[in-house]
Amino acid sequence: MRLISTAMTAMTAMTALTALTALTAQSAAAQSDSLAASRRRLEEIRAERDRLRAQQQRLQGQVHDAEDELTNLERQRESTHRIVNEIDRQIGGLSSQLDRNTAELILAQDNLYEREAVMQRRLVDIYKRGPLYTFQALLAAESFSQLVSRYKYLYLTSRQDRDIVNEVTLLKGRIQDQRNNVLSVRTQLDRTREEREAELKRYGALMSERSRRVEALKKTQKTTTQRLTVLDKDEQRLNSLLANVDRKRTDAAARAGTLPTAGTLTTADLGKLDWPVEGRIVYRFGRDTLPSGGVIRWNGIGIGAPAGTPVKAVESGTVGLVGNVGTYGLTVAVEHGNGYWSLYMQLQGANVKQGEKIARGQVIGTVGGGNSDYGSHLHFEIRGENQIALDPAGWLRRR
Repeated sequence: MRLISTAMTAMTAMTALTALTALTAQSAAAQSDSLAASRRRLEEIRAERDRLRAQQQRLQGQVHDAEDELTNLERQRESTHRIVNEIDRQIGGLSSQLDRNTAELILAQDNLYEREAVMQRRLVDIYKRGPLYTFQALLAAESFSQLVSRYKYLYLTSRQDRDIVNEVTLLKGRIQDQRNNVLSVRTQLDRTREEREAELKRYGALMSERSRRVEALKKTQKTTTQRLTVLDKDEQRLNSLLANVDRKRTDAAARAGTLPTAGTLTTADLGKLDWPVEGRIVYRFGRDTLPSGGVIRWNGIGIGAPAGTPVKAVESGTVGLVGNVGTYGLTVAVEHGNGYWSLYMQLQGANVKQGEKIARGQVIGTVGGGNSDYGSHLHFEIRGENQIALDPAGWLRRR
């Protein structure tokens, strides 16, 4: 009976160990699939946010509508919010996995304590019987059948002892694996929590940036409107000055009874004029959007160049205007006849005087405009009859 009881105990332990192994494998596989899916979703959201960041950098590197930047910030905020939610979902899954692994570790330790107690009792029994117990039991048999029975009993007992030792060794290895797994999950959980904190800080930074941007737009809206109004007034003033010069010249020619002289600038010069200053074009002729968000129409082009760079006349003519014209700054207007003008604005200094005859390529001033939104640059225009603005890029040589 003792032999049967011992064998039943070994079989029960092996069954519990097998069930524990299957349960651990099944739960680990399910949790692994869930976390893998969550990580894939997280990577997709992060890829979307990286794309939005790249778009924001492109928007900040060019003149654009401020609404686009606000929309981009809002979409980044939503992406970060989804990332935080996904990380929270991962934290929940890791916490559940940690709880299960901890429970499995406790169960394995209990089984180990139980098997170690059984093995301890067996070792005590073996020690008490002494090293010659096996031989004594066999030699004390009174018949061959009793000898066989005793041999079978000793064999089963020794196999049971080996099974107990193997179970203890297996449980110790499993406990060590479970401990390593618990430590790994805890480390991953701590890292994920730190990642969540970083994402929350990023979320707060995006919210602050959006708030600052909205406040800046509110503050600059009035300033932009005032600036555009001033630009319109300066444009009207400039047109009046040029028209007044044209009228005086026409009246003087009529009083003198002389015919108008041929102009030095004609349509034959399209695409042939030298550049007044070398540099990149910072804004082009036509409709444009200011960095502050206002829409403006440029009557010329902006040519970026270091302050103090000499500015040359694109064609010979007569200086019709030298002076400050509001937001255009120091301006030199050269009359070329037949209603054509070339205008050089945002100058730092002028080297000519009103009424002076100048030659093509003559230095008439230096580049200024350092305090403008575009840095130091020359604002260059060409006007036709009735002060109609023409695109200067079509008149200058291709580079």
